Amino acid sequence: MQAKIDAFMEEVKARDAHEPEFLQAVQEVAETVIPYIASNEIYNGKNILLRMVEPERAIMFRVSWVDDKGEIHVNRGYRIQMNSAIGPYKGGLRFHPSVNLSILKFLAFEQVFKNSLTTLPMGGGKGGSDFDPKGKSDDEIMRFCHSFMSELFRHIGPNTDVPAGDIGVGAREIGFLFGMYRKLRNEFTGVLTGKGLSWGGSEIRPEATGYGTVYFAENMLKTKGGSFKGKTITVSGSGNVAQYATEKAIQLGAKVVTLSDSSGYIYDADGIDEDKLNFVMKLKNERRGRISEYTDTYPSAKFHKGKTPWEEKCEIALPCATQNELNGEDAKTLIGNGCICVSEGANMPCTSEAVAAFHKAKIFFAPGKASNAGGVATSGLEMTQNSLRFKWTRQEVDDKLQQIMNDIHEKCVEYGTEDDGYIDYVKGANIAGFVKVADAMLAQGVI
Repeated sequence: MQAKIDAFMEEVKARDAHEPEFLQAVQEVAETVIPYIASNEIYNGKNILLRMVEPERAIMFRVSWVDDKGEIHVNRGYRIQMNSAIGPYKGGLRFHPSVNLSILKFLAFEQVFKNSLTTLPMGGGKGGSDFDPKGKSDDEIMRFCHSFMSELFRHIGPNTDVPAGDIGVGAREIGFLFGMYRKLRNEFTGVLTGKGLSWGGSEIRPEATGYGTVYFAENMLKTKGGSFKGKTITVSGSGNVAQYATEKAIQLGAKVVTLSDSSGYIYDADGIDEDKLNFVMKLKNERRGRISEYTDTYPSAKFHKGKTPWEEKCEIALPCATQNELNGEDAKTLIGNGCICVSEGANMPCTSEAVAAFHKAKIFFAPGKASNAGGVATSGLEMTQNSLRFKWTRQEVDDKLQQIMNDIHEKCVEYGTEDDGYIDYVKGANIAGFVKVADAMLAQGVI
């Protein structure tokens, strides 16, 4: 079987040798899905996975914009339309200097499985630009977003491709992008999700990824009679996902002791309560400050410059920052310090070495394609509300989100339970996500 996996990866590497993040994502899926394909005749010999790793369409375009001083800048824009077998392409837009084809293809590939797991009719896609919103004025960001959408609008639509936000793309950016789309197409449709509540957005959408990450972790703990109550939690990141994962963990009775950004992390032994979290939200969402400023207001906390929070003792770790932020050594430190559960809030924040360490120690580990699917699930609910010209209440959306996360957990348990009773959530998520998309692809023929 290993020979089959190796042969498959060699074929992928021959085309995409320069894309390490994408190859990492494909390797993780191949190791669990290829044995499943080999044991199920309906998929064997159809090259389904090889077709799934090749984007249906990869779009790259120039984005020219003018700054406040009148200087012209040029960035690259992208949209990877990975797979539409079960519905329109769905996935975020990321504005960050690190954006390149490898990162966007890895995110789009993961999105295919994630969207499949939600049970909603959504295909997988991802896009963005190497534009950095940090330090830019609102007018500069508006000009960039309008220029970006002036090309992207040709390739998206409510029944074709429905982008959302991601790193660097929040409510402000979605507003600017939607405004230009509406002008160019002369129509008001649900073509973007993450919209403002007054113009087609959904309740719970900003909270959904963070909430869902915690809901999934709670489901894992329940399989052994556990819960969040009284647990010590380390969280990385301090953006949208980290903020709302922290909020939900606090509501469930846990004590969150860390948050971070690219400059380092803060450790608060007393725990980050609701008031402290509100301070962080204003710091990050309104002032766009650095997490180190937390200690100016709460001097009993400590700031650790240039480090990640995985050296701190905890029972639950929620990596909510970015890809490959938690490595093999970090994983060993977490396990040695008594961590029993890791739930990914970001996309692929744990390296393959870290994941192997968690599995070897037999602790709960949830891959992002399962545990952070709450964001895209609620985006799907926003699409539904837009189509119906209807609006659900906050409680209704939260109830639907919890049910979707419960259903994803059940599917992971169904396909991931080992002979010794250990639940391999990576295997479960990969196979469950694969089956729905593969069945649709088989039904539609070779296209």
